[in-house]
Amino acid sequence: MHPNDPKLRSFIDVVPESDFPIQNLPYGVFSTVAYPTPRVGVAIGDYVLDLAVLEKEGLIDLSPAFGVFSQGSINALMTLGPKVWSKTRARISELLRHDNPQLRDNKELRSRALVPMTEVKLHLPVAVAGYTDFYSSKEHATNIGTMFRGKDNALQPNWLHMPIGYNGRASTVVVSGTKVRRPRGQLKPPNVEAPSFGPCKRLDFELEMGVVIGQPSPIGEMIDEARAQDMIFGFVLLNDWSARDIQQWEYVPLGPFQAKAFATSISPWVVTREALEPFRLRGPAQDPTPLPYLRQSQPNNYDLALDVGLRAGAMDKPQTICRTNFKFMYWSSVQQLMHHASSGCAMSVGDLLGSGTISGPEKHQRGSLIEISWNGAEPVELEGGIKRSFLEDGDTLIIRGWCQGDGYRVGFGEVEGTIAPAE
Repeated sequence: MHPNDPKLRSFIDVVPESDFPIQNLPYGVFSTVAYPTPRVGVAIGDYVLDLAVLEKEGLIDLSPAFGVFSQGSINALMTLGPKVWSKTRARISELLRHDNPQLRDNKELRSRALVPMTEVKLHLPVAVAGYTDFYSSKEHATNIGTMFRGKDNALQPNWLHMPIGYNGRASTVVVSGTKVRRPRGQLKPPNVEAPSFGPCKRLDFELEMGVVIGQPSPIGEMIDEARAQDMIFGFVLLNDWSARDIQQWEYVPLGPFQAKAFATSISPWVVTREALEPFRLRGPAQDPTPLPYLRQSQPNNYDLALDVGLRAGAMDKPQTICRTNFKFMYWSSVQQLMHHASSGCAMSVGDLLGSGTISGPEKHQRGSLIEISWNGAEPVELEGGIKRSFLEDGDTLIIRGWCQGDGYRVGFGEVEGTIAPAE
């Protein structure tokens, strides 16, 4: 049976609402108090399956590349290539099946290999080589352009011809749960003659998906659609925190810099491209037709539901402020990768590509506070009379995402961050 088969069942009980059924098997890096050295595992229900243990027991054989699961990132696994990725996922699925006794009936091995989620610490799953952030939601770009340039000039002339992006900072990519310190920078409101330096006052989130690149491309070479597909290992939830007031002053003429360099949060679980295959669909019609090097012959978008919750002030639990879907993206992840390499730019194992803010056509589908509050003119009303135009110290932002199957879901867990005051 294929690992994506909806009929598959594990000997581990997994409720239908779980993000981590046997059809998912996302990779992460974890440690425990008893074994504090980070190693690679997969999520299954409420457990983490310790792949380093299974490799040492000979139940997973990646020789001669022995030891890839004992490392503190999934990079070594990714270097082995798509055929090994697929073979390894199939083997893990086989070991977890309800009708396979190898792990199911070995009580001693199960006690070592299956670790309750409540007992693990999750780490950054990827050693991020480089980080690039795109701007690929037509609805988001139109909303931002309308705010600052008017409806008739919302999209810049180049936007419909190529995925727009910029190179960000790999050094400040952090795992979910890491506090985000409010950034400092140059601020110059429109009604002030000279800039000042201080804490950001208009701090925002950006709802994105991150693409994890698992195979390299050499400098000087372009890549086609099929090659781009093979280079993509998987996806993570991504929050590209944004200092809107710092950005407003600095972005002319070269784009975002310090306003986006202070933190980018990702989920601890990397959902493989293969696990998302059943949920592929075609994205929005592209008009004008892209240049030949960007054209797609197959569906490269995903039906992936996204939910953003905000817990502010004295609130006991987060309140949903956005519900949207990854399927709305105008430029697909494959097109972003093809464009990135089109100049001859070398891609590396561990590169991370941010999709850009994901917004949909409806107001409740806007993927940032600057859109939701329309640049502060329409504050978000939360429970208890709390209002927010932008994030305040102590606020917590939580992003969740999943693909809904028939009786199961392939989910990402969550990416969470709390705003700490500037020093």
